[in-house]
Amino acid sequence: MTTPIRVIVAEDLDVLRDHFCELISRERDMEIVAQASSGKQVLQLLQEKQADIIVMDIEMDMKHDGIITAQKVLLQYPYMKIVFLTVHEDDETVFNAFETGAVDYVLKTSSPEEIISSIRNAYDGIVLIRPEFSYKIKNEFSRIRRNEESLLKATIILSQMTPTELEILELLLKDMKVAEIAKYRQVELSTIKSQINMILKKFNKKRSKEVTAMLRDLNVQQLIHKVRGGS
Repeated sequence: MTTPIRVIVAEDLDVLRDHFCELISRERDMEIVAQASSGKQVLQLLQEKQADIIVMDIEMDMKHDGIITAQKVLLQYPYMKIVFLTVHEDDETVFNAFETGAVDYVLKTSSPEEIISSIRNAYDGIVLIRPEFSYKIKNEFSRIRRNEESLLKATIILSQMTPTELEILELLLKDMKVAEIAKYRQVELSTIKSQINMILKKFNKKRSKEVTAMLRDLNVQQLIHKVRGGS
């Protein structure tokens, strides 16, 4: 007989933990070696128990307790396979979960067959991204690619701007009004308006708020400061 898949179930709600343990224990090729109600307990158990898979809730003692624990576990036990079992399916939680190195992310409302299948796949090294999460990941990659392209374009434009234009941009990013900038720089209002219009043309925008919003999204405030020669 082959050695069963050794599983630790981490879930803070007793009734759910019992349910998942019972579900897994029915399988002839699986064995529950320990149960935990917190991330801290998972780490303690791993010092005493040999396990292949951790089926872990994301929110236990605290928000994202499972994610924090997964990071710690995989630093100490890089061979460990982690399957997140959760009710959370918002984009940020999904991305944070997969970034830990976990091999699967299953909703608690999934069928028993799907949960068991995810454990077997994890053990066999098969990583399958479920349809309900794959579109989130694809959209995130598309967003990152768009941001990289926008950042490259913004960097090129910033590198070609005059010191005066860069200073005005910094002031606009500080939410200063046109009149305030004119007073601060001790020049005519019409001069500042003309310089802002030149900035808008370079970014192909119609309003200064569009430019500042874009630069904030790209988080290039420090870049502007460095291009200006700041330390």
